[in-house]
Amino acid sequence: GIEFIDSYVFNQVEYIRFNSTVGRYVGYTEHAVKNAEAWNSDAGILGQEQAELERYCKHNDANYYSAILDKT
Repeated sequence: GIEFIDSYVFNQVEYIRFNSTVGRYVGYTEHAVKNAEAWNSDAGILGQEQAELERYCKHNDANYYSAILDKT
């Protein structure tokens, strides 16, 4: 399977992450936990992340898999 992770980093520290396997945001600071709760309750924001999984990951996965098969 494919896992899409969208990390938000500030000053080289990850503070919030969307993980497609979990299907929601996880916050790593007090402020980020509050943001994660808000973003997780917004179907539009979650839908955008899921769309990125479809648009970028699954599209490119097919291309990479095809390239690997061509070399074997």
